[in-house]
Amino acid sequence: MLIGDVARRSGVSARMLRHYDSLGLVRPTGRTGAGYREYSDEDIRRIFHIESLRSLGLSLREVGRALDDPDFTPSELVDDLIRQTRERIAAETDLLTRLRRIDAAEPAGWEDVLHIVALLQDLGAKSAGKRQRAALSSAGEVPVPVEALVEAVLSETDPNVAGALRWALARSGDDGLAPLAEGLGSPAAEVRERAVRSIAEIPGGKATALLRETLTNPDIVVRGYAALALGARGVADAVPTLIDMVVEGTNDADAADALSALASRPASADRIATMLVDRLAHGAVASSARPRLTQALADIPGAKASQALADLSHDEDRVVALTAAYVLGIRDAR
Repeated sequence: MLIGDVARRSGVSARMLRHYDSLGLVRPTGRTGAGYREYSDEDIRRIFHIESLRSLGLSLREVGRALDDPDFTPSELVDDLIRQTRERIAAETDLLTRLRRIDAAEPAGWEDVLHIVALLQDLGAKSAGKRQRAALSSAGEVPVPVEALVEAVLSETDPNVAGALRWALARSGDDGLAPLAEGLGSPAAEVRERAVRSIAEIPGGKATALLRETLTNPDIVVRGYAALALGARGVADAVPTLIDMVVEGTNDADAADALSALASRPASADRIATMLVDRLAHGAVASSARPRLTQALADIPGAKASQALADLSHDEDRVVALTAAYVLGIRDAR
């Protein structure tokens, strides 16, 4: 079969077939009477083998080794091809993500595109100062896409940069809530914490609703940040978690302050006082938690809390009794 026929049958151009010949990959085994190269069936099968191996990403040199070296083993080469392919996919995925983020910012011209690219690069810079400046400038005329801010805040370890990123996300409104909600389900505890702290700084009803849902999160640290934020927003659903924080000694002073803020109304004050007293009376509460619960009663107004403190001033636990008596003295002085 002549080269033109082989090209039509195999889909490999005549030029490429001549290149294979020059490299010694496929040399036609026959000649016609007129001296033209003639490919045998075996030559054509080899061409198809070459194309099959090239489709896996092998170079022509590697193809030649695979077909001609009897000691050649594919395992190492295939492993290397898998690694290269993964790296290429990761690079292409990263490029696609950046392009989508630029598109989401709706740039008006190439100056806007260049501005967004520079901000995205600075958000991933090694310098904390660059990252912070990028976060603070993200609220400009051409803002950084919210997804990029969320990705940055969930991976940020510098507290100053993280604060700037949370500020930028708070200015973006509800758009960041969905990707931050995904962060709450991360297997990494530090990512979950960064997510809930970011949500806590976003104002509005949707953020409050998400924080309410977060009160059921299995991570007590995440629940704690959600409860503190909800307490500051006047949401009574946070009370049980805040009391749990007092019992566990996890940010217990902040939790007590939040309970005090929620107890500004008489009905709420009596409810919170009752719940604190119930936990004090619960036999399963560790003795170390009882003084903290007693101290939490100090800033709960109303007769219910005062009566509970009067009763606790005679408690068998001397630390609890002294704490209650001291608090009562302060309340009476007021």
